[in-house]
Amino acid sequence: MENIIRIAVQKSGRLSDDSLKLIKECGIKFYNGTGKLKSSSTNFPIEFLFLRDDDIPGYVADGIADLGIVGENELVEKNKDVAILKQLGFSKCRLSLAIPKGESYPGIEYFEGKNIATSYPKILGDYLKTVNIKADIHEISGSVEIAPSIGLAEGICDIVSSGSTLMMNGLKEVEEIFQSQAVLISHKGISPAKQISVEKLLFRMDAVQKGKKNKYVLLNAPNENLDKIVALIPGMRSPTILPLAEEGWSSVHSVISEEQFWENIEELRNAGAQGILVVPIEKMLI
Repeated sequence: MENIIRIAVQKSGRLSDDSLKLIKECGIKFYNGTGKLKSSSTNFPIEFLFLRDDDIPGYVADGIADLGIVGENELVEKNKDVAILKQLGFSKCRLSLAIPKGESYPGIEYFEGKNIATSYPKILGDYLKTVNIKADIHEISGSVEIAPSIGLAEGICDIVSSGSTLMMNGLKEVEEIFQSQAVLISHKGISPAKQISVEKLLFRMDAVQKGKKNKYVLLNAPNENLDKIVALIPGMRSPTILPLAEEGWSSVHSVISEEQFWENIEELRNAGAQGILVVPIEKMLI
């Protein structure tokens, strides 16, 4: 069918797990058994390709896949001509410079004239140009952390999540040079028929993401303080207010970002709010 879109997803790892979780939360059903490299949905016009993450930008740029979910680090490093449709908010990490933990670090000038091992020569090279540092970049495909201990390089540039891998290999993080998260990318020549399916997918993803960022709040409030409480939890348009059986009290229902709720919790309590419930939202359509 002309409206079936093909999406490239990492075949294994954390990015793969988070990507498939999002797609399933969008109500899209498919089978992705162990070792399966291709699959189709049973209830949405979409086909899946399970690939290496560093291959995904090229597949999308060449039009073999219409969409792809990939880390920004891989996208920037591969430098392919694709469109970024959406930041997805998961698989967050950073690309950082690290050196042996016993070394003193005066600043970025430490790397002047030194050797740096990395799997991201483009990102690193671009960064070094911005800080006017000349260093020799040694591109290696894996096990970057071992480079200083075997004399290949004085420092490394690699992906960092918690920093535990660096510590285990006797290294310390000294400069963050790039922040990354998963993004949804698109081939620039998608047909009008497929674009309709893409828009439907984006609509579902937006609903899931908005649900995760917000919470449904229910509380009991004294009527004399309703105006103050409503101002603290305004909701999407306005809160729902229902009278309680007990005279002088109302039940207030609203939607609010979790961060905003925690910022206002003490003010809500001081205004007399009681029986406060905070409920997750699965999907949110505005």
